[in-house]
Amino acid sequence: MAMIDEKAPTTLIVEVKDGAGKVWGVTTATPKDFSSGSKGFYGNAKLINPDNPQARYQCGLTFTLIGSKPGA
Repeated sequence: MAMIDEKAPTTLIVEVKDGAGKVWGVTTATPKDFSSGSKGFYGNAKLINPDNPQARYQCGLTFTLIGSKPGA
């Protein structure tokens, strides 16, 4: 039987920091049913290097619930 998380929140707020603690960006991850059949959260954002605002990065984040794929 596939794992479900009945106590999962409706969103995750993700803050990305560098090793010095400077914030590069914040994004929201929302629930997602992945094409693989697994369940979890997905978010994406454009991040800016606080020491070089012209350097922008794009990121995609997946949080997959282990054992949520049917047949797992």
